Amino acid sequence: MNADLGNVFVALGLASALLAVGNQLYGLIFKKSYLLSRVQIPVLIMLVAAVGQVAVMERALITRDFTVAYVAQNGSTRTPQLFNVATLWSALEGSILLWVLILVGYLALVVWRFKSRLTDPLVAWAVAVMSMVCVFFFILLVGPAYPFGEFDPWPGFDGPGPNPLLQNHILMAFHPPILYLGYVGMTVPFSFAIAALVTGRIGEGWLVQTRKWTLIAWGCLSLGIVLGSWWSYEILGWGGYWAWDPVENASFLPWLTATAFLHSVMIQEKKGMLRVWNLSLLCATFSLTILGTFITRSGVLESVHSFTESEIGPLLLGFFLLIVITSVGLITWRGESLRSPGSISSPLSKTGAFLLNNLLFGCFAFVVFLGTVFPLIVEALNGDRISVGNPYFVKMSTPIGFALLFMMAVAPALSWRETKLEVLSKRLVPSVVCGSTAMLVGVLVGSRGFVPTLALGFGGFAAGSAIRQISFGFKTAKFRGLLGRNGGGMIVHLGVVILAVALACSSSFLRQAEFKFEQIGDQATLGGHEFKFDGIERVELREKNKIVANVFIDNELFKPSINQFPFGGRSIGTPTTRSTWKDDVQLALLSVPEEDEQANTVIRVTIQPMVWWIWFGGGVMVLGTILSLFSRKRSLSEESVLSNNENIQEAEINEPV
Repeated sequence: MNADLGNVFVALGLASALLAVGNQLYGLIFKKSYLLSRVQIPVLIMLVAAVGQVAVMERALITRDFTVAYVAQNGSTRTPQLFNVATLWSALEGSILLWVLILVGYLALVVWRFKSRLTDPLVAWAVAVMSMVCVFFFILLVGPAYPFGEFDPWPGFDGPGPNPLLQNHILMAFHPPILYLGYVGMTVPFSFAIAALVTGRIGEGWLVQTRKWTLIAWGCLSLGIVLGSWWSYEILGWGGYWAWDPVENASFLPWLTATAFLHSVMIQEKKGMLRVWNLSLLCATFSLTILGTFITRSGVLESVHSFTESEIGPLLLGFFLLIVITSVGLITWRGESLRSPGSISSPLSKTGAFLLNNLLFGCFAFVVFLGTVFPLIVEALNGDRISVGNPYFVKMSTPIGFALLFMMAVAPALSWRETKLEVLSKRLVPSVVCGSTAMLVGVLVGSRGFVPTLALGFGGFAAGSAIRQISFGFKTAKFRGLLGRNGGGMIVHLGVVILAVALACSSSFLRQAEFKFEQIGDQATLGGHEFKFDGIERVELREKNKIVANVFIDNELFKPSINQFPFGGRSIGTPTTRSTWKDDVQLALLSVPEEDEQANTVIRVTIQPMVWWIWFGGGVMVLGTILSLFSRKRSLSEESVLSNNENIQEAEINEPV
């Protein structure tokens, strides 16, 4: 029954998506404006189909309906309910179901938000483009990612369950959906960008319509990346949270281009400049989400995120190339009308700073893209497998990261017009003091090495600038000063600074050692912490068997374990972490003795400072993103403060653009 009902919803979704595309194209080409307003009907049907097919699959997973092939391949009666629900996005077909649900959800929200403007050609073309993207993903569900194939289970059959790594931590219930909200959300600004190019309305109006959509998608993508790093840190037990893995980079690349867009779009809104650049950034961001899906879902990588090779790879790659060719073609076609009426008044201005900022983000994206794609190209050309490891990414990205921190400090202190050096130096004095103090305090508490010390300095410099802006906004508009692009944006900057400094310090001062405990009571020390071994426990659960080591960290008991999944065919280590604001101490159980023995237990100890601040910085970024969604109107009290020339220049920095 589940398979049959699911097939009905998939067919209904594809049919309604095709109907929506046909309705829009016919109405636009033949100027039948009354048809454009009727697109709500096929979109509503599409939404019902998208929700229905996910609901049917979840029902099949929860009830362990092994007559559905996807459930037989990925479900199990032994899987806990939470991870059983999350099994939906643990394999190829289910992940595409989730993608389609979020995509159609965004389309329905766009139609609802612009319901009074559905006959506007700009909105109509945007809806048409989003509907075309929906058609492609529904075709994947009908074809290579077909989720409702039938299976004939024999008596007593039980499936293997999801990948053991994906049922070992609660974050797997939240990380993929939130990441998809960011990934798929980039379809909205991309669709409006294509609509602007098709209609020739390449002014600044379409930017106003899509700014918040882009910001919401960017915020979800940021949170998804941070949660993914946290999951990696808590589960994999290798003593890190970011390995520059191609799968990680696949989500980081669109984040970089979207971040560049959110900065450069202010120049277009204020000065009418960078039209080609902004359109290119949006098209590149959406293209990179499809490329990332190809990397993680086509089987070209051996990763926990990539699934067995299938026909989906060529289709995703072809769709990626179609998007790139279409985008480049439309931008070239509109090239003459995209000429910017504005110009840079001075390099020492907010416009000049944002241009340099975008250049840095562009270089960062190119570095990551080259390191990610180059091994795949080499393997495709001659079959040789090569890898681009951490040294390349760290060496190339570190100077760019420092330059971005520097620009985060300087840019907010600049005016849109030319800023005199005397005025700029006066505004930057508190930031310089903050950066110098951060370096001094860091050295006094034990910071050694060029990278972490410089990170503290630049981080303090940028943080001082952000705090100055926030305090000025608060002084002029009270709590409303924390809202809008300036207030919320500066809070995001604070989150980025916290995260960047924590990354530099935690990676630079990592200490790691492996200890072999021969008997109960054995002790070891590392980094000022004492470790005492208190024996092995063996626990049998329905879904897995656990081998648990009891280890005291400074007289506090922790239990790293190895989980053995009988149906998964592998053993998965589960580290345990004592996390404080100062440092993290992580224990990973590497090997255990034979049954009923305690000797020869090997435990890896990893000590890293400031890891907690990485997750805290990510939370601050999300908070700033939420605050940025609310606009702040200038109040009379703010005007009264701006009584002299210096205050007027300050207001120019803080006014919403």
